[in-house]
Amino acid sequence: MKLTRIRTTGGTVRVGIVEDDGIHLLKDIDDILPLLNDPDRSLADAALAQGVTGEVVAFEGVQYLSPIATPPTLRDFYAFEQHVRAGRAWRGLEMDPDWYRIPVFYFSNPYAATGSGDIPIPPGSAKFDFELEVGAIVGGHGRDLTPAEAEGLIAGFCILNDWSARDLQKREMTLSMGPVKGKDTATGLGPWIVTPDELEKYKEGTGYRLSMRCDVNGKQYTEAVWSSVYWSFAEMISYASRGTEVRPGDIIGSGTCGTGCINELANTYSLEQYPFLQPGDTVTASIEGLGVLENRIVSGVPAIPLRDGTI
Repeated sequence: MKLTRIRTTGGTVRVGIVEDDGIHLLKDIDDILPLLNDPDRSLADAALAQGVTGEVVAFEGVQYLSPIATPPTLRDFYAFEQHVRAGRAWRGLEMDPDWYRIPVFYFSNPYAATGSGDIPIPPGSAKFDFELEVGAIVGGHGRDLTPAEAEGLIAGFCILNDWSARDLQKREMTLSMGPVKGKDTATGLGPWIVTPDELEKYKEGTGYRLSMRCDVNGKQYTEAVWSSVYWSFAEMISYASRGTEVRPGDIIGSGTCGTGCINELANTYSLEQYPFLQPGDTVTASIEGLGVLENRIVSGVPAIPLRDGTI
């Protein structure tokens, strides 16, 4: 099943089941999180139990919102080796052996979950970037999970675009903290959640044999395959649950796929070939089987100084 959360042309927020003929709206619901909180039903069964109104909305003309308005948590991992290796290579570093032992992550900002539409450049940034990832949605409670137990908690998958202010991120991480303001203006999720059974025939190794692509103004930047991921989502969720809980609606990001951001491409090739994003640019993220998430970059607000001489 595919489930989406949209803002209709009339401005109302609704949840619906994605079918070939359009979006079949569910009754009395404007967020997918309540469907995940039903302990006795899978996401698909909970949606069917909710029932449909009989109204079918066309795919065009609606805004695809984050499937969950405010995820309880948003953990973003670092699981694609090509991206990690490239990032270390331009800094003259070898791969750290511990990367192959633990699937590291950071906590991002659940308040910044968004979908299609306008993305403002973060205050004070001049080096704005996309990051193409896969997102997994947790569909149950768990603590100290085995990978097999963790895989059973995956309610579905979606595109995740980890919008990043590279200049802010670099300053913060030079101080051994972060990423903080470099990452928390927006995290794109959508356009819908796809349940694992829909993708089962593509399962391969630690991922799925599905292509990943990102275009800027119609020019292809990213070309990758989900199954090239080193850590599986089952392993990531298992690690996330060590000594703590994962809960329904938690978002788990895979980390950037190989060639999945401007920072990697500009450092590997050149900034002239792959310039950072500017107002008016259109970024189109797509993952085979998970849909297409399109965004337009717009100007942000100025950074408010903290003291004289600061930004």
